[in-house]
Amino acid sequence: MKRKKLADVSQTTQRRTPVRKAALRSDAFARAERNAKLFANDPERLGRLVEKAAEKAASVPQDAFGENWPYLQTMLRLAHAHGHGKYRELSDEALLAILAALSYFVDPFDLIPDEIPFLGYIDDATVVDFAVAKAKRSLDDFMIWETTKNAQGRDSR
Repeated sequence: MKRKKLADVSQTTQRRTPVRKAALRSDAFARAERNAKLFANDPERLGRLVEKAAEKAASVPQDAFGENWPYLQTMLRLAHAHGHGKYRELSDEALLAILAALSYFVDPFDLIPDEIPFLGYIDDATVVDFAVAKAKRSLDDFMIWETTKNAQGRDSR
């Protein structure tokens, strides 16, 4: 029984690894990384990215992103707060990983077109997973900051 489970896990990993590597090595991801630098330095452009990504997030199947769905939502809120100068407590590396993931997420010319049933969001989820791995601490810190800020806002009323 144990061997079967290990074999199943191994096969799943083998199937996902090529997609993961392909998504992160794709021209679309390289483009997203370049665009991230532009978004980081232009609040107006960043605002448009966040708006577009939020619209898309509202229409995609959450289960495609698994446990990273809440982190995708956090990336949107963090990018919005950063663009409005409200939150700057993260490294450039974390910010660029988050913005690259959002840029890839909205790119209609990414590795696997979103219109392909069951497969169209695998590459998006892979890139979000990569960004979460790179920026998890910053995302967690941002959620703590949000909670603290909101609690302080309620206390001052």
